[in-house]
Amino acid sequence: MFRLASLLYALAGPTLAGILVIAALTTGHDDLRSIVWAAAIGALLGLPTAWVVARKILAS
Repeated sequence: MFRLASLLYALAGPTLAGILVIAALTTGHDDLRSIVWAAAIGALLGLPTAWVVARKILAS
């Protein structure tokens, strides 16, 4: 399961980080600190997302 979750994280992490960076930029938070925080939070949110998706794939 760890292998599948890590492959899924390779897709989910950057995707969520990009979504949050775009959200930060469109809401006017265009300083470096806000962009880095948005990217870091998105990358961290990718971990449980990949784990849950991998678990659901293996359960079916």
